[in-house]
Amino acid sequence: MKTLIIAEKPDMGRTIAAVMEPRAKNNRTYLEGEKYIVTWAIGHLLGLAEPDAYDAKYKRWNIKDLPIIPEQFKIVPNPKTKDQLKMIGELAKRCNAIVNACDAGREGQYIFALIQQQLKLRQPVKRLWISDLTAESIATGFERLRDASEFEFLTQAARARSEADWLIGMNASRAFTTRHNTLLSVGRVQTPVLALIHDREKEIEAFQSQTFYDVWAEFKQGQIKYKGAWQGDRLTKPEEAEEIAAAVRGKTGKITKYDTKQTKEYPFKLYDLTLLQREANAKYGYSAKKTLDVAQALYERHKVISYPRTNSNYVTEQNIDGMHKALRMLGTGPYADLVQQANPNLVHKQNKSVCNPSRVEDHHAILPTLKRPGTLSKEEQNVYDLVIRRFLSHFFPPAEYKMHTVMTQVDKHLFKTNIKELLSLGWKVVLSKADQDKGKKSKSSKKEDEEETDEWTDKKFEIDAGRPVDCVRAEMKEKATQPPKSYTEGTLLKAMESAGKQMENEELREVMKDAGLGTPATRAATIERLKKVGYIEMKGKKILITDKGKMAIDLIRHAGVDLLASPEMTGQWERRLHQISKGEAAQEKFMDNVKRFTLSIIDKVKQQPPAPANAFGEEARGNRSGGKGNTRSTGASGRATAKGTGRATSGRGSSAGSATLEQEAPPASRAASMAGSAVRAVRGSSNGPSGTSASQRQALGSCPRSNCGGSIIEGRKGYGCSHYKQGCGFVVWKEYAGKQITETMLKSLLTKGQTQLLSFKRKDGSTVKARIVLNEPGTGQLSVREEA
Repeated sequence: MKTLIIAEKPDMGRTIAAVMEPRAKNNRTYLEGEKYIVTWAIGHLLGLAEPDAYDAKYKRWNIKDLPIIPEQFKIVPNPKTKDQLKMIGELAKRCNAIVNACDAGREGQYIFALIQQQLKLRQPVKRLWISDLTAESIATGFERLRDASEFEFLTQAARARSEADWLIGMNASRAFTTRHNTLLSVGRVQTPVLALIHDREKEIEAFQSQTFYDVWAEFKQGQIKYKGAWQGDRLTKPEEAEEIAAAVRGKTGKITKYDTKQTKEYPFKLYDLTLLQREANAKYGYSAKKTLDVAQALYERHKVISYPRTNSNYVTEQNIDGMHKALRMLGTGPYADLVQQANPNLVHKQNKSVCNPSRVEDHHAILPTLKRPGTLSKEEQNVYDLVIRRFLSHFFPPAEYKMHTVMTQVDKHLFKTNIKELLSLGWKVVLSKADQDKGKKSKSSKKEDEEETDEWTDKKFEIDAGRPVDCVRAEMKEKATQPPKSYTEGTLLKAMESAGKQMENEELREVMKDAGLGTPATRAATIERLKKVGYIEMKGKKILITDKGKMAIDLIRHAGVDLLASPEMTGQWERRLHQISKGEAAQEKFMDNVKRFTLSIIDKVKQQPPAPANAFGEEARGNRSGGKGNTRSTGASGRATAKGTGRATSGRGSSAGSATLEQEAPPASRAASMAGSAVRAVRGSSNGPSGTSASQRQALGSCPRSNCGGSIIEGRKGYGCSHYKQGCGFVVWKEYAGKQITETMLKSLLTKGQTQLLSFKRKDGSTVKARIVLNEPGTGQLSVREEA
C-alpha cells in the first residue's frame, strides 16, 4: 500500500509531489505516484460547531441561555470544502501510512488533528517539519520525518486556543450584544488589543500641551562650528529664555569638559514576522495583513524565503551553511555589489547575535532560500528586498562612531553638545541610499528637538579643549510638549508583542514574546477583525478608535470584567498556551480557568444596566437588533474554526492563485461585521441608487438566509437584505476580487450559488478560470473557486 501525504494547501501539495513523486498522475484534487498519494486540506476543512448544534434553542440569542459550555466540543465540516474532506477519507483507505505535511506550526498541527479526528484515521502518522519549500528542504525533510507523538503537546495547545476562543467569544459576544441591544464582538485577544488603542486615545484626549522655551547657541573655534543646548531647569517664560540668549550672544566662552569614546552599532536582528510587518508598515505603509499575505506568497508560491510565521530572530547551527550558500546565490544579480563586499566569516556558529539555538523553537528567523526569484510584483519585491538586506547586513562589520560630548560655558551659562562622528559605515552600506539619508535626517531632527546633538556623518570633528570659543549665534525657541502618538499598525504590533508593556530593552521584550497578545501568525487577523467590526478606522497610517469601539471597552470594564480587556493578563494566557505546547502546563487546567472566567463574565453582564441607544455612534445605531434574542447565530456566533484566530476562514480559495482573491471577516468578528455590512449596503444610502426608500426598491431575489423572508435590494455599495432592521446581515458587495457584481451575477449567486465562469489574474500575471461562489447563504460571504 501507499503513503498518503496531506499538505495544508494545493500549492504546497503540488510542490511536495514534484519532489517526492515527479511522475505522479494529476487527478485534480490529489496526485498519485508509485509510493505516495499527495492531497491537501485547502485550509479550513473543519471548525468548531455553532451553538445550535448542541441545542436548537441557541439559534435565538437570549442572555438567559448563557453560558454555553459544551461538555465536549463538536466539529463540523466546512460546507464549501466537504468534497475535499471526503476525498481525503477515500484516499486514506488506500494507504497504510500518513504524513502530516501541513504548515509546521501550532495551527497547521491543529488542521491535521481535526481531519484525523473527523475521519477517524487510524494509520501511523509521521510529521514533515520544514521551514521552506525548496526541493532540497523537502527532500531532507522526508529523510528526517518525525514521529507524530512528538507534537502531541503542540496539538493540545492549538486545541486549547481554539476552544478558549470559542468559549469567550461566543458567550461574551452574546452576553454584551443581548444586554445592550447592539451587535458587539468580544474576543480573548481582540478585546485587549482594542483596549490598548482605547487607552492610548484616552491619553491623547486628556493631554494638555505645555509651552516651554529652549535656548541654543552656535560656537566657533577656527573652522569648526558646533551647536549646544542650554542646560538648566525648563524655561516657561519667553523673557527668561531671551535674556539668556542675549547674555551669551557674541561673547567668548570656554570648554569646561570634553569627552570622547568609540562606539559600535551592530546589525539589527534578523526578521521574525512581527518585526517584518512593523518595518514594512513604517517604510511602505503596508498593513500587517498585507505584509503577511505577501510574505506567504514569497514562501509558498515563489519559494524564495523561509517560513514567515515565525517568532524567532535567530538561527540554529544547522542554518549557518545554508546562509553561506544563500550569500553565494545572491552573488549574481541585483545584490552582487553588496555580496562582493560581504565577509562570510562574520556569520558563524559562535556569533550569538545570529546563531542562538536556545531562541529558536518551531522555526528560525526569516531567511532567503537558495531559489532565485522570478517575476515578483512590486509589493513582493519590496518585502523580499527587506529580507535580503537584513540578511546581508550580518555579513558586514558593525558601523563605528566616535562620540563627542562637549560642555561649553559662556559667562555663567552652560551648553551641552553631543556629536556622533561616523568613522565607518560598516553594515549600513546594505541600506538603500534613501534609507541611509532618512536615518541621518531622523536622528538629526530628533536631536535638534533636544538641542543637544548635531549629527555628523563623515565630517571630521576636532576641537582643542584648551582654547576659547566664540558664541557666534544664540536663539530662543518656543516649543510645546507633545501628546502620545496614535498607534500605527507597526507600533500596535510592537505593543501586542509585549502585551502592551512599554519595553525599550530588547532583552526584556524577547522574554515577553511568549506572553504577547496573539502570535505572529494571528496578529494581522486581529487588527483586520477590529476594522471589520467597526471598532477602529484608519486615518492614513494612524489607527483611530470609533465611538462603538470606545463604548465596547467602557461597557466591558464597567461590567467588572476588566480581565477581558487586560493586555497583560491575556498575554499571560498566551504564555500558558505556549507552556502547554512544550508540555510544561496542563491543557485541562487552562480550560478550567477559561470556563470559570466565562461564567464570571455572564454573571456580571446580567447585572449591568443596558447602554443608552445613542451610545455607539451613528453607524452602530442602525445595527441595533430591535430586541433581545432576535439575532440569529448563523452569522454572529464568534465561531472558532481550525485556524479561527489565525487566518481568514476562507480567504484561501480552493487552489493556488485564488488565495489572493478573497477577503473575509474572521468568524469571531462576523456578528458585528454582517449586520454592519447590511446596514452600510442598504440603509447607508438612504435614498438608494434611484432615490427610493428601502421598502420601495425593486426586489432582485429572495434572501437565502434561513427563515429570513426578506428580499435582496440594491444599495449604493452592495446588495443587502430588506430585513436588515430585524438583524439580517446578508450582504453581497458590488465589487469582489476585482470584479463588479452585476444584477445578473447576483441572481446567479442567489439561485445557483455561483456565477458563470470568469477570468482572474494572479499576482504573477497568469490567468486562471474561476467562479465566484456564495459560501454562506446566511451572510453573503463569497469565495473564488478555480475550475480545472
